[in-house]
Order: sequence, then structure tokens, then C-alpha cells
Amino acid sequence: MSDLRKDPIVGRWVIIATDRAKRPQDFARLETLKTTGFCPFCRGSEANTPHEILAYREPHTSANGPGWRVRVVPNKFPALQVEGALNKRGDGIYDLMNGVGAHEVIIECPHHESSMSRLTVDNVREVLWVYRDRLVDLKRDPRLVHGLIFKNVGALAGASLEHSHSQLIVTPVVPISVWEEMTGSLEFYNYRGRCIYCDMIQQELATGSRIVLDTPNFVVFCPFASRFPFETWVLPKQHSSHYENIPRQGIEEMGTVLKTVLSKLELALDDPPYNYIIHTAPFDTKEIPHYHWHLEIIPRLTRIAGFEWGSGFYINPVLPEQAGAFLREVEVDVGTGGTY
Repeated sequence: MSDLRKDPIVGRWVIIATDRAKRPQDFARLETLKTTGFCPFCRGSEANTPHEILAYREPHTSANGPGWRVRVVPNKFPALQVEGALNKRGDGIYDLMNGVGAHEVIIECPHHESSMSRLTVDNVREVLWVYRDRLVDLKRDPRLVHGLIFKNVGALAGASLEHSHSQLIVTPVVPISVWEEMTGSLEFYNYRGRCIYCDMIQQELATGSRIVLDTPNFVVFCPFASRFPFETWVLPKQHSSHYENIPRQGIEEMGTVLKTVLSKLELALDDPPYNYIIHTAPFDTKEIPHYHWHLEIIPRLTRIAGFEWGSGFYINPVLPEQAGAFLREVEVDVGTGGTY
């Protein structure tokens, strides 16, 4: 018998179709990106990207040349342009404005590596700190309202280049998914006086069946109403609404957590395509008690088809409890090693 499960934050219903349940090894190996031999993100190819916005570099090395460890450049084909005024206006019942914002690429290592999990823990930490630095800088622009950090791995997850990288798109409006989360969590807070994410952390830790990883300051679990097989969330245990407010010790621990979780997923699911997204509060809000930043990892093991688009439901063939138990038992040794 299938389950219908309701997401407690946004009210979205998910069908957990147990009669379609699959073991991790039953998922078909999906298309991967093909290496062409030339990569514009590798060291020595800096002239093939726009000029860098920020780079963590070795001492006495010059901008837009070798010597960097993590590098941020404008997207060559940006969804939004940083120049210009918003010029908000109406056209009858329709609202529009100029496509002002920012679209940046975070190149995560100078050598050619396709998997973030194979970077050193220190390298992953620097990537996470770059995310924080860029959000802190861009929130100073009064035109910009929200920064979305995301990573696409594999062609089916939307990646066009194999080299490990992530992106940041900053918009002059709050994205609808963030708005829905903030609205749902505010309703819960107004009713119960607590953050729903903090309550979720406590319940997941008490239940234990969906927990993937539990560290002093972070918890990783497969959510109760998972939309996708092996969907995994990373949440800080200490309440915080804005990712850019993460302290240095938080980055230190999160680097190890993220490398561990990605290693588990890649080992368990044979290097699947995936997306991860950092959900964080808008720039124009101070620390708020009802919203909790978090990172969502979505392996791309199933496809969204007509029923999902037409209904807003998702069909997930894997019980979150089974996914959590399976990933929890996958043993990986992240250490401090890696390819950089």
C-alpha cells in the first residue's frame, strides 16, 4: 500500500509508492557528461573565463592567472545582468521589471575533478566560505533581495561542464519556493511559537529512522515527505535563518559533513547526477525566528512526468526510512585527503 505524506512546511503532498520500491542498485545508470579534452575551468585556462570576481589564491599570485584554489567568475551566459535599474512597471494585470541580478560560477578547484567528494576537506570548506563571502558582498546591493546557491552534477541535473563547480544567482525578488517555505514556517511559528525546522530536527533525532548523519552541530536526514529517492537535507542544529551568518567553526564542521554525505550518496548510488541547493532567508530580513537555512541534496534517479507537472504531487518509489537506514550504514573515510 502506498503512503500519501504531507510536507509540514509547504503543505505539498508526496506519494511514497512502496509497490514501486527499488533497491539502490536497481536504478538505471544515467547519462554522464563526456570529457572533451579542453576545460575552461582548469588552471592555465583563466583567459577562457570572464575576469574573476573573487579568488582564494596562493601568496604573490596575480588575478586571472594560476595560483588560485577556489575562483568565482561571472557566468558567461548569465540569466540576469548586474548592470541597470529595476524599472518595475505594469502592463495591465501583468507585472514586470528589468532582468537585473547576478549570476556567478564558483570554480571549486584548479585541477580537473568532476566530484566534490574527491576534494580535500579543506578545499570543500573553502568553497563553503566562498559562498558566504559572495552572499555578504551581494546583499549590500539594495536592488538585490535573495541569493540562491546551487550545484548541478551530471547532464541530467543540468550541468554543461564536468569540472566541479557551483553557481550563485541573486534575484531582485524572493523565489516562490523560498516564499512558500517562509510562509509555511511562519504559520507554524504563529501557531506554536517555535521554528518548524528546529522541531523537525528534534523529532528526526528522537525517531532516528531517517537519520543519515548526526554531528555536534549538524544533522542530516531523508525528509519524511521526500519528493525524490534518497533526497537528503543538511541542517544546522543551532537556529539560524541566513547562511551568510554561519561562523567559522560552522564552516569547519560543515565541510566534513558535506564531503561525507556526498561520498555516501556517490558510493551507494554509483555516482548519480544530483543537485544541491542552499535555502536561505532573503537579504532584506534580519535574523528571523521562524525560518532555518538548510541544504537540500536531490539525486536525479527518477524523472518528473505528466502527473507531477499536472498535480503538483511527486511520486517517490523509495521509503525515506529505508533510504536513511541505507545511507547511514554506508561507510566512507573522508579524512582530510582528496585530489587537492
